[in-house]
Amino acid sequence: MILERINYKQLGSTGLRRYGGYVYEEFLPMLKWPRAGDIYQEMADNDPVVGAILYLAEMLIRNAEWSTEAASDKPVDIEAAEFLYSCMHDMDTSWADTISEILSMLTYGFSFHEIVYKIRRGPHERNSKFRSKYSDGKIGWRRMPIRSQATLHEWMFDDEGDIKAFVQHDPNTGKIVVIPLSKGLLFRTRVLRDNPEGKSLLRNAYRPWYFKKHIEEIEGIGIERDLAGFPVLHAPEGLDLWNDEDTRLVKLRQNAEELIRNVRRDSEEGVLLPHGWEFKLLSSGSARQFDTSAIINRYDYRIAITMLSDLVLLGGEKTGSFAMAETKQSLLATALNAQIQNIADVFNKYAVPKLMHYNNFEGITDYPKIVPGNIESPSLKEIALLLRSMGLDISGDMELMNHLRKISSLPQMSEEVFNEVYRNQGKKEGLELKDKSFNDDDTVDNDLEQNDLDYM
Repeated sequence: MILERINYKQLGSTGLRRYGGYVYEEFLPMLKWPRAGDIYQEMADNDPVVGAILYLAEMLIRNAEWSTEAASDKPVDIEAAEFLYSCMHDMDTSWADTISEILSMLTYGFSFHEIVYKIRRGPHERNSKFRSKYSDGKIGWRRMPIRSQATLHEWMFDDEGDIKAFVQHDPNTGKIVVIPLSKGLLFRTRVLRDNPEGKSLLRNAYRPWYFKKHIEEIEGIGIERDLAGFPVLHAPEGLDLWNDEDTRLVKLRQNAEELIRNVRRDSEEGVLLPHGWEFKLLSSGSARQFDTSAIINRYDYRIAITMLSDLVLLGGEKTGSFAMAETKQSLLATALNAQIQNIADVFNKYAVPKLMHYNNFEGITDYPKIVPGNIESPSLKEIALLLRSMGLDISGDMELMNHLRKISSLPQMSEEVFNEVYRNQGKKEGLELKDKSFNDDDTVDNDLEQNDLDYM
């Protein structure tokens, strides 16, 4: 038997276009870092459609519930999962706020967070390095603060092209700080050629946003000129303002041009002219060739569909249907579920194993996992139809009943109440069913199936 020698050396590369610590994947110069950060911030903060979509995404993801999942039913695995859950909710900032900061990756394409640890010595410690809800002396997460995308100086790569560190330019001290990837978490909307900068959700919306922005500016100028009038200033006859050899006439022409540029209709309007000068405001009585509102609405729609969020525009033009809204909402929820799972995968791959290693959880089957909840919960009508179609008797399943109560925003039921009310009720109903004679008429079932169509 001949054993082939294994070559462990990496030969090729991902093909990521970079020079030193700078990435050049973007072909538009204005969307390369650091200029890209300013444009994406302007889009997110200044555009109402982009702002509404990002706010909707953030609120939907914040509303999702996070839990932990043990690797098995072994006591040590359950203990590890409970410890992980306690660390999630024992930081200086809430878990929901941490997720909100991570969601800045939707705007910028990536979000880098440094992991800061602490020793859990109880709630009365003055030093935040030791302050905790727990006094077990274990190592937990103190915080996971974001390192602003605007402070990115460069990336550090190793010889094989793997990302090694986030290099930050501290705007407060002016110092260059190198944060190894082993000390932080890099969240990206998408991983293509292992680009550390990911891809902003606003990237495909840039072109319609650019045209929309400039058309709105032109529209504003046009409205102002239509309302105030187009300023025209006539010089006295015989005065040659275009004589560049006479410095007095050059200065006079500059003053006249400045007067025309600064004409505004307000509470302090007025013009003082010497004898012989004539000032007029011309108005245009004709209609415009283009409907700027329709053009702007078209660009709004294009911006929304690039992020699968055109449902925010439904009803704005008195169009759309309930079925269409449900479909669009389902598409948006699916996309956001993928992003929230992406966030959980980063935690489970990098943050959780180190936390378990630092606290010496020996004998565990595998590391516990952080599990995100669904963005969109099924409606009560859908749940009722499912239970009816499957013929499920939930009276004996306390866990399922509590889950349905949670979806319905009802209080959870204790085991004592369940045994007293529902378990005995299920036994009673079972005895009654045995006493009934068998009915081979299937018209009842057919009626039930026919009525189920009303739920769809």
